[in-house]
Amino acid sequence: MTTELEQKPQESLQDNLKQVVALLHKHKLVEDLIHKQSGPHQDLVETLVHRQHLTELQKRLDALHSADVAHILEALPLADRLTVWHMVKAERDGDILLEVSDSVRESLIADMDDQELLAAAESLDADELADLAPDLPEDVVAELMTGLDAQERERLQSALSYEDDQVGALMDFEMVTIRDDVSLEVVLRYLRRFDELPDHTDKLFVVDQAGLLQGVLPLKRLLLNDPDRRVLEVMADDPVTFSPGDDVSDAAQAFERYDLISAPVVDATGKLCGRLTIDAMVDVIREESDSEMLNLAGLKEEEDIFAGVWRSVKNRWAWLAINLVTAFVASRVIGLFEGSIEKLVALAALMPIVAGIGGNSGNQTITMIVRAMALDQLHPDSARWMLKKEIGVSLANGVIWGGLIGVVAYALYGSPLLGLVMTAAMTLNLMLAAFMGVMIPMTLVKLGRDPAMGSSVMITACTDSGGFFIFLGLATVFLL
Repeated sequence: MTTELEQKPQESLQDNLKQVVALLHKHKLVEDLIHKQSGPHQDLVETLVHRQHLTELQKRLDALHSADVAHILEALPLADRLTVWHMVKAERDGDILLEVSDSVRESLIADMDDQELLAAAESLDADELADLAPDLPEDVVAELMTGLDAQERERLQSALSYEDDQVGALMDFEMVTIRDDVSLEVVLRYLRRFDELPDHTDKLFVVDQAGLLQGVLPLKRLLLNDPDRRVLEVMADDPVTFSPGDDVSDAAQAFERYDLISAPVVDATGKLCGRLTIDAMVDVIREESDSEMLNLAGLKEEEDIFAGVWRSVKNRWAWLAINLVTAFVASRVIGLFEGSIEKLVALAALMPIVAGIGGNSGNQTITMIVRAMALDQLHPDSARWMLKKEIGVSLANGVIWGGLIGVVAYALYGSPLLGLVMTAAMTLNLMLAAFMGVMIPMTLVKLGRDPAMGSSVMITACTDSGGFFIFLGLATVFLL
């Protein structure tokens, strides 16, 4: 009989998460009810109920892909997360640890002893171990090293010798190499000897006797050409290649630009070291996107949403402190014009509009600039053009929307001069926002910082203080 689980193999992540949460809730509910009752067979009943629900939960987890289990673990509070983690089969631990976020991985590893960590890591390849090793205790890594054969140990040491943002740290060592002097028929017979090809194999790598890369043979050329032709005749001798020291961001952009699935990694002498694959590049793109979002908000690192209070406080305090200082500066700017506000109360109602619109416009500019920098589309000459363009856009928006709000201010308070001041203040603050929106990320880059780091916080501080000063200053001069 086909079970419901087998009938719905393509259930969405949210459906799977809901079912796991429901099973956990049911298990806790029944367990609480049993604990409130007493009887001679209470222990037996409790054991049977416990096994029933956890067995059902384990079946559900066994049917899911490792990436889906990782998603579920990230979406559960710590206690439920560990309950689910204990239900996962030991042979899947390594794959799941690779899939979860760094913050969640830390909580899972903290719950495992050295033997469990060794068992989880032993099933992984050298390139996968290189991803996991920085999060493992040093004694576990040392014991793993001793258990590897000479080739795997050399590969792992090679991968660990590179920084996280270098290609060498992400390259895969599992690949198929061939010679250029053999026929395609020989290559086909050679491939049939494999039980399976390495993941994301879309091309074979052609090397000479010294291991130097000569070119690549795409599988489609292998299949569509005469089997009697030699590899040399049909291979591509100018493939996109990378060096182990290359930046992974540049590699990810190249994969996107050239629609690559895999690409060779060669050293300075041209010797084939490994390959990059599309799955690693997708992870890089996603992590960079996540990091950019966090940096814009002034967060130091990715945060486990179910992390403890103190850890979250440590992750968020720095830019909140900066924001507090800038807010105090803005309040002092308002304090300079207390007399003006007392004489014309309308200023208090209108000044947040000027500051708010400026902040929104500045964030738009910063988003465009940071994106252009991430894609290497911005250089000194184009930066000057971009600055002129953004100031022009802000001038036009200021005249249009500032004029509109000026008319509204005139209609509400019956003062045409107040309407003109509102229009002028909004236009000037939008131009200030455009200028700072270009200069803040460019200055951060010159200082060697991430251009997105805290940009949103800084632009809001500039447009708030600047907007208040411009509006209240103009009002004081022309109205009072």
